Amino acid sequence: MPTQNNTKQFDYLVYIGRFQIFHNGHLSTIRQALKLANKVVVVIGSSNLPRTVKNPFTAAERKELITISLPDADQKRVLFTHANDYMYNDQKWVTEIQTRVSAMIMEKGAKVGIIGLKKDESSFYLELFPQWEFVGVEEIRLLHSTDLRAAYFEGSVGLYPHEKHVPPPVVNWLFSRFLHTDHYEKLVEEYNFLKKYKEQWEVAPYPVIFVTVDAVVIQSGHVLMVKRKANPGQGLYALPGGFINPKETVAKAAIRELKEETRIKLPDPVLEGHMKESHVFDAPSRSERGRTITHAFLIELPGGPLAKVKGGDDAASALWMPLEDFEKKRDQMYEDHADIITYFLGRL
Repeated sequence: MPTQNNTKQFDYLVYIGRFQIFHNGHLSTIRQALKLANKVVVVIGSSNLPRTVKNPFTAAERKELITISLPDADQKRVLFTHANDYMYNDQKWVTEIQTRVSAMIMEKGAKVGIIGLKKDESSFYLELFPQWEFVGVEEIRLLHSTDLRAAYFEGSVGLYPHEKHVPPPVVNWLFSRFLHTDHYEKLVEEYNFLKKYKEQWEVAPYPVIFVTVDAVVIQSGHVLMVKRKANPGQGLYALPGGFINPKETVAKAAIRELKEETRIKLPDPVLEGHMKESHVFDAPSRSERGRTITHAFLIELPGGPLAKVKGGDDAASALWMPLEDFEKKRDQMYEDHADIITYFLGRL
C-alpha cells in the first residue's frame, strides 16, 4: 500500500538531472519535492559518459555532492538511481528510467510525479513521462551550470561571481578535494583547448558549422577503434574520422581518414566495396567543439583474420575492440561515437 501521509501530495517525486555542477537551483527543487512527496527519487543522468568539460563528475561523485548538501533527516527520504545517455534513441532512455524508477518504488499503487524546470528545448524529456503528474518549478535567474563549470576551470580561487549559487559543502568539495586531483588538471587542459578553439571562429560573420566523417568498420565480431592522441578527448576511444577536405566527397574523406588514423592494410577499392550504408548524425549538442555534423559510414569486412592496423596521424593507437567489450567501455568513448556504433549494429 502507498505510504499513508495526508500532508503529502505524492508518495514519490522523480527528479532527473545531470547536476554538473550541483547548485542551489537543484537543491531548491529537491527541497520543494520533499515538501510535496514522502520520498524523492533523484535520477542522475549521463552516467555512462567519460569525464569531460561538460560532464566532469562521475555519477557516484554527483550523488555524494547532493547528499552532503542535505540535512540528515532529508537524506533518508532521498533515493538515488542513475541513467545512461542514448543520444539517438529517446525511447531506450525513457524505458531505462521507467525501469530504474519502478525498482525504487516498493508500494503498489503509489502516487508518482515528476518535478523539473521547463526552460527551453533541452527540457523536452519532461514530456516523455505522461504517466507521472508534472510539477513545475520556477527558474532561478542568472544561474547556469555552464557558467559554474567555466568559473571552476578558469582556475580562480572561487567560483566568483557564482559561488553564492552553490551549496557550501559542494564548494568545499570542489576546492579542497577535486581541485588537487589529476582529473581536474586534465579537465582544465581540455577546457583551455576548447576555449581557444572556439575563439578562432568568433570573427566569422555567421555561426560556423563543421562537417566531419567517421568510419564504423566491423569484422569478425570486432569494431575498429582508435585512441585519441590529443584534446579534446585525449585518451578516449573513438571512431577513425575527421574533417573533410574542400575538394573531396564525404565517402572519400571517410576512407582517407580511416587509412590515415589506422594504417589499415587494405586497398581503397576493397574498403569502398564493403561500404554497406551511411547515416548523418547531427545532434546539436554532440560535440563540445561547436556545431558539428558527421557523416558516418558502415564498412563490414568479410569474416576471418582481423586486418592489420596501427595508429597514425591523430590516433595514439588503433585496435580491434570485441563487440562484447564495447558496451562495457561506453564511459571511455569520445562524444557520441558509442551511439553511432550502436545505431549501425542495429542495422546488421
